[in-house]
Amino acid sequence: MDRDTQKIVFIDIDGTLVGDDGMVPESAQKACKIARENGHLLYLCTGRSKAEIYDAIWNIGFDGLIGAGGGYVESGDEILYHKKVTPEDVRQMVDFFNTHGIDFYLESNSALYASQKLRPHLERRIYGDVENDPVAREKMERSPHPFIAGLTYGETDLYKDDVNKVCFLESDVPFERIKEEFQGKFEVIQCTVPIFGKDSGEMMIPGIHKAIAIADLLNHLGLPQEQTIAIGDGMNDAEMLEYCALGIAMGNAKPGLMEIADDITDNVEEDGLYKSFVKYGLIFE
Repeated sequence: MDRDTQKIVFIDIDGTLVGDDGMVPESAQKACKIARENGHLLYLCTGRSKAEIYDAIWNIGFDGLIGAGGGYVESGDEILYHKKVTPEDVRQMVDFFNTHGIDFYLESNSALYASQKLRPHLERRIYGDVENDPVAREKMERSPHPFIAGLTYGETDLYKDDVNKVCFLESDVPFERIKEEFQGKFEVIQCTVPIFGKDSGEMMIPGIHKAIAIADLLNHLGLPQEQTIAIGDGMNDAEMLEYCALGIAMGNAKPGLMEIADDITDNVEEDGLYKSFVKYGLIFE
């Protein structure tokens, strides 16, 4: 492929590549594989940390990863950078969440560390009342969600020194109260995973977002912004959709993202990623 016609595509994961069931639709897998065979470069560009990129996703085939919302960048086998939360800020965050009964998990590149009561909370949100409802229990046993299986449980010391970011589930503490508590120390944004609840959130190192990481990666690769495409669904995708030459929002995207997108495709379950790849010539039917 001519370098002038090659596209560099940045793909969000949750709600874009992966549906609520944690799975990548067959159509999306096919689209990604064929696009790379056609000579285009595909990078995952996600709020997830590397430990959350399960084999079922990696094995589709990608040229690299922008993870932790822009705090971690790798291309091929090369790590460009990895920005971490300071140990002091981790300690304050863990203490605050434990004191206020907020369930959370810490994201590092080696593992996702769950707070003490996170697992039963997640199981209730994903399956229902697994303790008392046999239908919910059967659902859990029949189709275990890959996210729950991917967490590390039982860690008594959560004062970790390799934290990229943190996610917390909805609780009795309002989102705005948490945002206020960490003003200036963390960028606190609404979580992009619906099952976590509308007052759930992600906490990131300030000054990090996907577009900055994309610009750094393009500079490293010596590739132009004019050949970039971004596709996403959440407001943490806003900067990358605005930065890339073509910004595509999924049909299930947040209204604010749809407003700034150049185009809107269908939902993840309705083959939205595949259809957008066909529309913009990355693959041919």
